[in-house]
Amino acid sequence: MALPESDSDLERGDSAPEFDLPGVDGETYSLDSFDATALLVVFTCNHCPYAQAKFDLLNDLAVEEDVAVVGINANDAEAYPEDSFETMRAYVEDGTIAYDAYLRDETAEVAHAYGAVCTPDPFLFRHEGGTYRLAYHGRLDDAMTPDEAATECYIRQAIDAVHAGEPVGIDPGPSRGCGIKWP
Repeated sequence: MALPESDSDLERGDSAPEFDLPGVDGETYSLDSFDATALLVVFTCNHCPYAQAKFDLLNDLAVEEDVAVVGINANDAEAYPEDSFETMRAYVEDGTIAYDAYLRDETAEVAHAYGAVCTPDPFLFRHEGGTYRLAYHGRLDDAMTPDEAATECYIRQAIDAVHAGEPVGIDPGPSRGCGIKWP
């Protein structure tokens, strides 16, 4: 099976595309909902083994100070019932997912605006002058299959650079995983 690799047109320094999406907690979220130096927007889902393999990493990042982790699920819930809003809520309630926000992109408009193509597909933004600007888009770590253990955490290095006010100097290649199941 060929895995899609992310090929977003967003360039480092570009502003984060706006969104207004429902969260599993009953709130509606936009970029203005977050107040952190580093904002990690990850297009993800419940059923993909590549996304599941990163739940713990993303949960760990979400408890850190000055990092907001936002999961956005754009998969077609009719074709993939495990990606339904109800199942997303259940994953949060049972602690499987503990991001700062887990949002539903029912029409996949936000995924298209970001240029996301796979799960997980992470975009790290730096808060500068009231705007979130892309600092890093690429792999979360060096584990290339769901069963592989990571030995290097690229997203951690990128977040550390953002917190230090430095450019993100790593480019391990595009993220890859299961393709987004477009509605």
